[in-house]
Amino acid sequence: MSLNDTASAERVHIGFFGVRNAGKSSLVNRITNQEMSVVSDVKGTTTDSVRKAMELLPVGPVVIIDTPGIDDEGELGEKRVKSAKKTLDMCDVAVLVTENETLNEAENGLVAIFREREIPYLVAVNKADLKQEFDKSKLYVSALTGEGVEELKERIAEKANLKKKEVRLVADFISEGDTVILVIPIDESAPKGRIILPQQQALRDILDAHARALVCQPEELEKTLDLLREPPKLVITDSQVFAKVMKIVPDSINLTSFSIIMARYKGFLDTALEGAEKLDSLENGAKILVCEGCTHHRQCEDIGTVKLPRWLKEYTDKELNFEFTSGHGFPDNLCDYDLVLHCGGCMLGDAEMKSRADAAKSAGVAFTNYGTVIAKLNGILERSTEVL
Repeated sequence: MSLNDTASAERVHIGFFGVRNAGKSSLVNRITNQEMSVVSDVKGTTTDSVRKAMELLPVGPVVIIDTPGIDDEGELGEKRVKSAKKTLDMCDVAVLVTENETLNEAENGLVAIFREREIPYLVAVNKADLKQEFDKSKLYVSALTGEGVEELKERIAEKANLKKKEVRLVADFISEGDTVILVIPIDESAPKGRIILPQQQALRDILDAHARALVCQPEELEKTLDLLREPPKLVITDSQVFAKVMKIVPDSINLTSFSIIMARYKGFLDTALEGAEKLDSLENGAKILVCEGCTHHRQCEDIGTVKLPRWLKEYTDKELNFEFTSGHGFPDNLCDYDLVLHCGGCMLGDAEMKSRADAAKSAGVAFTNYGTVIAKLNGILERSTEVL
């Protein structure tokens, strides 16, 4: 991803669903103006969800997702259906593609899931070129001729606006003219020649608020503070150096972390704060699921697989068991875990993060994230969330 690209997590995720041979893939190809999906008269040609990041007018930056038929059969078919339903975890808008004037049982089942999960959805009746009569209350499209496709795009844009995010990453708790210091360690885990996505996003949001951003490494923080005529409104640090930074930044200056503001931005900060309290009641043998939203190459002192497990064992003085997931992999059943410990989720969309937090809640399992836990381990959880 270049610095000018919109991150996948910031794009509207549009999923196309339906039974086999309803024309989902043909319609997706028509909408994207490219052969994104293989099409065939044979039922079940789409065997797994296919994703494409693109610009879709008038919506803007989107991820289009073509899914397998929801009525697939057999052992392999069940896995395809599971893949299609898993896609719902990340959808901001769903499009049900059907040939039927009246939805069948499988299609009605999909609509029920859309409503249960509060996913804005549309029903597109495909193969309009073959129909003789039309119901004005329905949206008709033709993947073959393009009929109704522009209207479908307009309708998707309307549904996407229903999901428009009001909260900002930083700008809604700073003011024009404020100074914000971003503390960004450059160590063996830092990406070569660039800074990570939450740091990029925070920097841009500060600039959009017409505030000033100063960026330094932990070693330069004390001198940076001394150079300022007036104290900064806020210091945002990488969570891994919370212990070092908290000793430098006076209590009179607001201090938080990229991971904590990301939890707020993604809409699960309250859940993360509540989940962090679980650390005080973990027993010997407790099982913790550590989740990374991305699939980066892990270093010897990786935060998720090395540092956090070590810090948690030191804090609790308990023998703890850890399991790890990355990317879009996430267990269907969380009941065996005592705690889900997630990264900030910068590479996952809001819908997917909400789905994961909701799944933990349904299973009665505490859910929190890296920055919140690290703040608690250092005894500054209350201070690091005051400004929010």
